[in-house]
Amino acid sequence: MRTVPNESSGPRRPPLLWEQHCCLPLERHADVGELARYSRPGGSFVSVNVGYAPHSAYDVTGLAAAWRARIAADARLRLATSIDAVEAAGRADEVAVAFDLEDSGPLEGQLDRVRHFYDLGVRTMLPSYNNRNAAGGGCLDEVDEGLTAYGRALVREMNAVGMVADGSHCGARTGLDLCEVSEQPVIYSHSCMRSVWDHPRNITDEQAKECAATGGVIGITGVGIFLGPNDAGIDAFVRHIDHAVDLVGPEHVGVSSDYPFDHEDFNAMLTQNPELFPACYTGWGPIDFMPPEGLLTVEDALLARGYPHDAVAAILGGNFRRVAALVWR
Repeated sequence: MRTVPNESSGPRRPPLLWEQHCCLPLERHADVGELARYSRPGGSFVSVNVGYAPHSAYDVTGLAAAWRARIAADARLRLATSIDAVEAAGRADEVAVAFDLEDSGPLEGQLDRVRHFYDLGVRTMLPSYNNRNAAGGGCLDEVDEGLTAYGRALVREMNAVGMVADGSHCGARTGLDLCEVSEQPVIYSHSCMRSVWDHPRNITDEQAKECAATGGVIGITGVGIFLGPNDAGIDAFVRHIDHAVDLVGPEHVGVSSDYPFDHEDFNAMLTQNPELFPACYTGWGPIDFMPPEGLLTVEDALLARGYPHDAVAAILGGNFRRVAALVWR
Protein backbone atom coordinates (compact mmCIF):
# COMPACT_ATOMS: atom_id res chain seq x y z
CA MET A 1 0.00 0.00 0.00
CA ARG A 2 1.32 3.44 -0.97
CA THR A 3 0.96 6.17 1.65
CA VAL A 4 -0.57 9.50 0.73
CA PRO A 5 1.24 12.63 1.94
CA ASN A 6 -0.71 15.57 3.30
CA GLU A 7 -2.18 17.33 0.30
CA SER A 8 -4.19 20.52 0.14
CA SER A 9 -7.92 20.06 -0.01
CA GLY A 10 -10.17 21.71 -2.56
CA PRO A 11 -11.39 20.91 -6.04
CA ARG A 12 -8.92 19.34 -8.47
CA ARG A 13 -9.15 19.32 -12.22
CA PRO A 14 -8.94 15.67 -13.30
CA PRO A 15 -5.60 14.83 -14.91
CA LEU A 16 -5.27 14.11 -18.63
CA LEU A 17 -5.66 10.44 -19.62
CA TRP A 18 -3.03 9.38 -22.18
CA GLU A 19 -4.00 6.11 -23.92
CA GLN A 20 -0.82 5.29 -25.86
CA HIS A 21 -2.22 2.52 -28.08
CA CYS A 22 -5.56 1.13 -29.20
CA CYS A 23 -6.86 -0.36 -32.45
CA LEU A 24 -9.77 0.47 -34.73
CA PRO A 25 -10.50 -1.91 -37.61
CA LEU A 26 -7.82 -1.17 -40.20
CA GLU A 27 -10.37 -0.03 -42.79
CA ARG A 28 -10.95 3.45 -44.21
CA HIS A 29 -14.62 3.39 -43.23
CA ALA A 30 -13.95 2.40 -39.59
CA ASP A 31 -16.07 4.26 -37.06
CA VAL A 32 -13.66 6.77 -35.50
CA GLY A 33 -16.54 7.91 -33.31
CA GLU A 34 -15.80 4.87 -31.12
CA LEU A 35 -12.86 6.86 -29.77
CA ALA A 36 -15.33 9.14 -27.98
CA ARG A 37 -15.67 6.30 -25.46
CA TYR A 38 -12.50 7.78 -23.93
CA SER A 39 -14.32 11.07 -23.22
CA ARG A 40 -13.95 12.20 -19.61
CA PRO A 41 -13.51 15.36 -17.52
CA GLY A 42 -9.93 16.50 -17.96
CA GLY A 43 -9.77 15.21 -21.53
CA SER A 44 -7.96 12.29 -23.11
CA PHE A 45 -5.27 11.60 -25.68
CA VAL A 46 -5.56 8.42 -27.74
CA SER A 47 -2.98 6.94 -30.11
CA VAL A 48 -4.63 4.71 -32.72
CA ASN A 49 -2.83 2.14 -34.82
CA VAL A 50 -2.87 2.85 -38.58
CA GLY A 51 -0.90 -0.15 -39.80
CA TYR A 52 1.62 -2.91 -39.12
CA ALA A 53 3.62 -5.58 -40.94
CA PRO A 54 1.16 -6.48 -43.77
CA HIS A 55 0.50 -2.87 -44.82
CA SER A 56 2.09 -0.82 -47.58
CA ALA A 57 2.85 2.89 -47.57
CA TYR A 58 -0.18 3.32 -49.83
CA ASP A 59 -2.41 1.48 -47.34
CA VAL A 60 -1.29 3.58 -44.38
CA THR A 61 -1.46 6.86 -46.28
CA GLY A 62 -5.03 6.23 -47.41
CA LEU A 63 -6.16 5.04 -44.01
CA ALA A 64 -4.65 8.01 -42.15
CA ALA A 65 -6.10 10.50 -44.63
CA ALA A 66 -9.59 9.01 -44.34
CA TRP A 67 -9.50 8.95 -40.55
CA ARG A 68 -8.10 12.49 -40.30
CA ALA A 69 -11.08 13.81 -42.24
CA ARG A 70 -13.56 12.00 -39.98
CA ILE A 71 -11.81 13.04 -36.79
CA ALA A 72 -11.82 16.68 -37.91
CA ALA A 73 -15.57 16.45 -38.54
CA ASP A 74 -16.39 15.02 -35.09
CA ALA A 75 -16.83 17.71 -32.42
CA ARG A 76 -15.89 15.22 -29.67
CA LEU A 77 -12.46 14.58 -31.20
CA ARG A 78 -9.45 16.74 -32.05
CA LEU A 79 -6.39 15.91 -34.17
CA ALA A 80 -3.32 15.91 -31.93
CA THR A 81 -1.01 17.82 -34.25
CA SER A 82 0.99 19.26 -31.33
CA ILE A 83 1.23 19.27 -27.54
CA ASP A 84 -0.72 22.54 -27.61
CA ALA A 85 -3.55 20.73 -29.40
CA VAL A 86 -3.51 17.96 -26.80
CA GLU A 87 -3.72 20.48 -23.97
CA ALA A 88 -6.53 22.37 -25.72
CA ALA A 89 -8.44 19.09 -25.99
CA GLY A 90 -7.89 18.51 -22.29
CA ARG A 91 -9.27 21.92 -21.37
CA ALA A 92 -12.32 21.25 -23.56
CA ASP A 93 -12.81 17.69 -22.20
CA GLU A 94 -12.30 16.37 -25.74
CA VAL A 95 -10.39 13.36 -27.05
CA ALA A 96 -7.14 14.24 -28.84
CA VAL A 97 -6.15 11.66 -31.46
CA ALA A 98 -2.81 10.77 -33.05
CA PHE A 99 -1.61 7.65 -34.86
CA ASP A 100 1.01 4.94 -34.42
CA LEU A 101 2.59 2.25 -36.58
CA GLU A 102 3.17 -1.19 -35.07
CA ASP A 103 5.90 -2.07 -37.56
CA SER A 104 8.35 -0.22 -39.80
CA GLY A 105 7.35 -2.40 -42.77
CA PRO A 106 5.07 0.27 -44.27
CA LEU A 107 8.16 2.44 -44.83
CA GLU A 108 9.14 -0.14 -47.48
CA GLY A 109 12.79 0.62 -46.76
CA GLN A 110 12.53 4.33 -47.51
CA LEU A 111 13.59 6.39 -44.50
CA ASP A 112 12.14 9.60 -45.94
CA ARG A 113 8.71 8.09 -45.29
CA VAL A 114 9.23 8.65 -41.56
CA ARG A 115 8.63 12.35 -42.26
CA HIS A 116 5.73 11.52 -44.58
CA PHE A 117 3.95 9.50 -41.90
CA TYR A 118 4.77 12.05 -39.21
CA ASP A 119 3.05 14.71 -41.31
CA LEU A 120 -0.02 12.44 -41.49
CA GLY A 121 -0.16 12.30 -37.67
CA VAL A 122 1.94 9.22 -36.84
CA ARG A 123 3.81 10.04 -33.64
CA THR A 124 5.05 6.57 -32.57
CA MET A 125 6.52 3.60 -34.45
CA LEU A 126 7.85 0.13 -33.62
CA PRO A 127 10.83 -1.19 -35.60
CA SER A 128 9.39 -4.73 -35.69
CA TYR A 129 6.18 -6.61 -34.93
CA ASN A 130 6.64 -10.02 -33.22
CA ASN A 131 9.04 -11.39 -35.87
CA ARG A 132 12.29 -10.24 -37.41
CA ASN A 133 12.20 -7.80 -40.31
CA ALA A 134 14.68 -5.45 -42.00
CA ALA A 135 14.97 -3.30 -38.85
CA GLY A 136 15.32 -5.85 -36.05
CA GLY A 137 14.03 -8.84 -34.12
CA GLY A 138 10.61 -9.62 -32.70
CA CYS A 139 9.44 -10.95 -29.35
CA LEU A 140 8.34 -14.28 -30.88
CA ASP A 141 11.68 -15.01 -32.55
CA GLU A 142 13.69 -17.87 -31.04
CA VAL A 143 16.84 -15.76 -31.46
CA ASP A 144 16.88 -11.96 -31.49
CA GLU A 145 20.05 -10.52 -32.99
CA GLY A 146 19.04 -6.94 -32.26
CA LEU A 147 18.71 -3.87 -34.43
CA THR A 148 20.19 -4.13 -37.92
CA ALA A 149 22.24 -1.34 -39.51
CA TYR A 150 19.03 -0.23 -41.23
CA GLY A 151 17.21 -0.35 -37.89
CA ARG A 152 19.82 1.90 -36.32
CA ALA A 153 19.51 4.37 -39.21
CA LEU A 154 15.74 4.23 -38.76
CA VAL A 155 16.00 5.18 -35.08
CA ARG A 156 18.28 8.11 -35.93
CA GLU A 157 15.78 9.31 -38.55
CA MET A 158 12.90 9.03 -36.08
CA ASN A 159 14.89 11.10 -33.59
CA ALA A 160 15.51 13.76 -36.24
CA VAL A 161 11.87 13.90 -37.36
CA GLY A 162 10.35 13.82 -33.86
CA MET A 163 8.71 10.39 -33.88
CA VAL A 164 8.84 8.36 -30.66
CA ALA A 165 10.67 5.01 -30.85
CA ASP A 166 8.68 2.14 -29.34
CA GLY A 167 10.00 -1.27 -28.24
CA SER A 168 6.68 -3.11 -27.81
CA HIS A 169 6.49 -6.32 -29.89
CA CYS A 170 10.27 -6.17 -30.42
CA GLY A 171 12.65 -8.81 -29.14
CA ALA A 172 14.48 -8.08 -25.89
CA ARG A 173 17.86 -7.48 -27.59
CA THR A 174 16.25 -5.21 -30.18
CA GLY A 175 14.53 -3.25 -27.42
CA LEU A 176 17.79 -2.82 -25.52
CA ASP A 177 19.54 -1.69 -28.72
CA LEU A 178 16.74 0.81 -29.26
CA CYS A 179 17.51 2.38 -25.90
CA GLU A 180 21.24 2.43 -26.67
CA VAL A 181 20.90 4.05 -30.10
CA SER A 182 18.12 6.55 -29.50
CA GLU A 183 19.12 10.05 -28.39
CA GLN A 184 15.51 10.68 -27.33
CA PRO A 185 13.32 8.88 -24.77
CA VAL A 186 12.16 5.40 -25.81
CA ILE A 187 8.83 3.90 -24.78
CA TYR A 188 7.21 0.48 -24.51
CA SER A 189 3.79 1.75 -25.52
CA HIS A 190 1.79 -1.37 -24.64
CA SER A 191 3.76 -3.98 -22.72
CA CYS A 192 3.32 -5.69 -19.35
CA MET A 193 5.96 -6.95 -16.94
CA ARG A 194 7.45 -10.42 -17.43
CA SER A 195 8.39 -10.70 -13.76
CA VAL A 196 4.67 -10.57 -12.94
CA TRP A 197 3.47 -12.83 -15.79
CA ASP A 198 5.89 -14.78 -17.97
CA HIS A 199 4.70 -14.15 -21.52
CA PRO A 200 6.99 -13.47 -24.52
CA ARG A 201 5.12 -10.23 -25.27
CA ASN A 202 6.00 -8.87 -21.83
CA ILE A 203 9.25 -7.07 -21.09
CA THR A 204 12.04 -7.97 -18.68
CA ASP A 205 13.08 -5.84 -15.74
CA GLU A 206 16.30 -5.05 -17.63
CA GLN A 207 14.32 -3.70 -20.58
CA ALA A 208 12.20 -1.57 -18.25
CA LYS A 209 15.26 -0.14 -16.50
CA GLU A 210 17.02 0.73 -19.75
CA CYS A 211 13.82 2.35 -21.07
CA ALA A 212 13.57 4.45 -17.89
CA ALA A 213 17.24 5.43 -18.24
CA THR A 214 16.38 7.13 -21.56
CA GLY A 215 13.66 9.13 -19.79
CA GLY A 216 11.04 6.84 -21.31
CA VAL A 217 7.80 5.21 -20.18
CA ILE A 218 6.41 1.66 -19.94
CA GLY A 219 2.71 1.60 -20.85
CA ILE A 220 0.98 -1.24 -19.00
CA THR A 221 -1.53 -2.81 -21.35
CA GLY A 222 -4.98 -4.30 -20.77
CA VAL A 223 -4.72 -7.59 -22.70
CA GLY A 224 -5.80 -10.53 -20.56
CA ILE A 225 -3.13 -12.98 -21.75
CA PHE A 226 -0.36 -10.45 -21.07
CA LEU A 227 -1.67 -9.51 -17.62
CA GLY A 228 -2.17 -13.10 -16.43
CA PRO A 229 -4.14 -16.22 -17.37
CA ASN A 230 -6.51 -14.18 -19.56
CA ASP A 231 -7.43 -11.73 -16.81
CA ALA A 232 -8.08 -8.18 -18.04
CA GLY A 233 -9.52 -6.96 -14.74
CA ILE A 234 -8.41 -3.83 -12.93
CA ASP A 235 -6.65 -5.78 -10.15
CA ALA A 236 -4.45 -7.63 -12.65
CA PHE A 237 -3.73 -4.35 -14.43
CA VAL A 238 -2.69 -2.60 -11.22
CA ARG A 239 -0.43 -5.52 -10.20
CA HIS A 240 1.73 -4.78 -13.24
CA ILE A 241 1.67 -1.04 -12.52
CA ASP A 242 2.79 -1.76 -8.94
CA HIS A 243 5.75 -3.83 -10.10
CA ALA A 244 6.81 -1.27 -12.70
CA VAL A 245 6.54 1.59 -10.18
CA ASP A 246 8.58 -0.33 -7.61
CA LEU A 247 11.21 -1.06 -10.28
CA VAL A 248 11.63 2.29 -12.09
CA GLY A 249 9.47 4.81 -10.20
CA PRO A 250 6.08 6.33 -11.00
CA GLU A 251 7.65 8.82 -13.42
CA HIS A 252 8.35 6.03 -15.94
CA VAL A 253 5.00 4.19 -15.98
CA GLY A 254 1.89 4.83 -18.06
CA VAL A 255 -1.26 3.13 -19.36
CA SER A 256 -2.13 1.77 -22.77
CA SER A 257 -5.00 -0.66 -23.23
CA ASP A 258 -4.23 -2.13 -26.70
CA TYR A 259 -8.02 -2.42 -26.95
CA PRO A 260 -9.18 -3.64 -30.39
CA PHE A 261 -12.61 -2.21 -31.18
CA ASP A 262 -13.07 -5.22 -33.50
CA HIS A 263 -12.11 -7.73 -30.78
CA GLU A 264 -15.00 -10.06 -31.62
CA ASP A 265 -13.69 -10.43 -35.18
CA PHE A 266 -10.15 -10.93 -33.87
CA ASN A 267 -11.23 -13.65 -31.46
CA ALA A 268 -13.25 -15.37 -34.18
CA MET A 269 -10.17 -15.40 -36.41
CA LEU A 270 -8.08 -16.75 -33.52
CA THR A 271 -10.58 -19.58 -32.98
CA GLN A 272 -10.79 -20.44 -36.69
CA ASN A 273 -7.01 -20.27 -37.34
CA PRO A 274 -5.22 -21.40 -34.17
CA GLU A 275 -2.19 -22.46 -36.20
CA LEU A 276 -1.41 -18.79 -36.89
CA PHE A 277 -0.61 -18.09 -33.24
CA PRO A 278 1.54 -19.81 -30.60
CA ALA A 279 -0.04 -21.52 -27.61
CA CYS A 280 0.71 -18.52 -25.39
CA TYR A 281 -1.98 -16.70 -27.40
CA THR A 282 -4.52 -19.48 -27.89
CA GLY A 283 -4.29 -21.44 -24.63
CA TRP A 284 -7.13 -19.63 -22.83
CA GLY A 285 -9.74 -19.36 -25.56
CA PRO A 286 -11.09 -15.95 -26.62
CA ILE A 287 -8.80 -13.18 -25.37
CA ASP A 288 -10.19 -10.74 -22.83
CA PHE A 289 -9.40 -7.04 -23.33
CA MET A 290 -9.83 -4.04 -21.05
CA PRO A 291 -12.25 -1.66 -22.83
CA PRO A 292 -12.04 2.14 -22.66
CA GLU A 293 -14.54 2.14 -19.81
CA GLY A 294 -12.19 -0.10 -17.82
CA LEU A 295 -9.21 2.17 -18.45
CA LEU A 296 -11.24 5.07 -17.07
CA THR A 297 -11.33 3.28 -13.68
CA VAL A 298 -7.53 3.16 -13.29
CA GLU A 299 -7.33 6.59 -11.63
CA ASP A 300 -9.70 5.62 -8.80
CA ALA A 301 -8.05 2.20 -8.43
CA LEU A 302 -4.61 3.76 -7.92
CA LEU A 303 -5.92 6.34 -5.48
CA ALA A 304 -7.66 3.57 -3.53
CA ARG A 305 -4.29 1.77 -3.23
CA GLY A 306 -2.73 4.86 -1.67
CA TYR A 307 -0.90 6.35 -4.64
CA PRO A 308 -0.43 10.11 -4.22
CA HIS A 309 -2.39 12.34 -6.59
CA ASP A 310 0.76 13.55 -8.36
CA ALA A 311 1.89 9.97 -9.03
CA VAL A 312 -1.56 9.05 -10.35
CA ALA A 313 -1.57 12.07 -12.67
CA ALA A 314 1.87 11.07 -13.96
CA ILE A 315 0.91 7.43 -14.57
CA LEU A 316 -2.47 8.29 -16.06
CA GLY A 317 -1.01 10.63 -18.66
CA GLY A 318 1.67 13.02 -17.48
CA ASN A 319 4.60 10.74 -18.22
CA PHE A 320 3.68 10.01 -21.84
CA ARG A 321 2.87 13.72 -22.29
CA ARG A 322 6.38 14.55 -21.03
CA VAL A 323 7.96 12.25 -23.60
CA ALA A 324 5.84 13.71 -26.40
CA ALA A 325 6.78 17.24 -25.39
CA LEU A 326 10.47 16.28 -25.58
CA VAL A 327 10.34 14.31 -28.83
CA TRP A 328 7.61 15.74 -31.08
CA ARG A 329 8.79 18.49 -33.41
